[in-house]
Amino acid sequence: MQWQRFAQQMAVLARDLLEKETVQETLDAISAAAVDLVEGCDAAGILAVRKGKAITLSSCGDMVETSDRIQGELGEGPCYDLARHKDGERTYRIEDMTRPRPDWPAYAKAARELGIGSMTGILLYTDDEDFGALNLYARRPGTFTEDIETAGWMLASHAAVALASARTIDQLENAMETRHAIGEAMGILMERHRMSEDDAFNVLRRLSQHHNIKLRDVAQTFRAEHDRR
Repeated sequence: MQWQRFAQQMAVLARDLLEKETVQETLDAISAAAVDLVEGCDAAGILAVRKGKAITLSSCGDMVETSDRIQGELGEGPCYDLARHKDGERTYRIEDMTRPRPDWPAYAKAARELGIGSMTGILLYTDDEDFGALNLYARRPGTFTEDIETAGWMLASHAAVALASARTIDQLENAMETRHAIGEAMGILMERHRMSEDDAFNVLRRLSQHHNIKLRDVAQTFRAEHDRR
């Protein structure tokens, strides 16, 4: 890795992260930066485990959320184990995911089907029963070397600071659900009334202010009415 160039890019990233208005925007920027800055990284995400439940806090790349979901359903996998702080490990690096993995047999098979060739991850933080990990994926086996693991550590330090400003995982999960609900409600308005994205959001905001209810509740009402039709 070209460390001088990477250090410069990290300095720029640090300034960019300071401009983010929410924790979610910060985490999304870190996942995107992992793909942009880490050589060979095809996808990246931040996974948390809350009372045994896998929660994707951020993702960049189509394989991340599927991988997290499968690990949560199976109760096994490198990201899941690391995020649970299992055995005190703080990192993992799998050079070749295409080979049999007796420690995670079911997940390894699913990972191969997803096209995952190699993986690495870094534990982000510990807070009672809440743990998180930054996970990097590559389609090609042998992508993640010790140098790249070090680069992941540097990105993970930014993610850890961002997570420290969020009081609980529930807070982040609720924020993600709110964003998803509002996005779906806007889509319904845009399709039904041929509105622009800005106009659809303004409609939801005015309804929220007029009825003195949360924007998320307005959005969920729109979704429920749409589903009943």
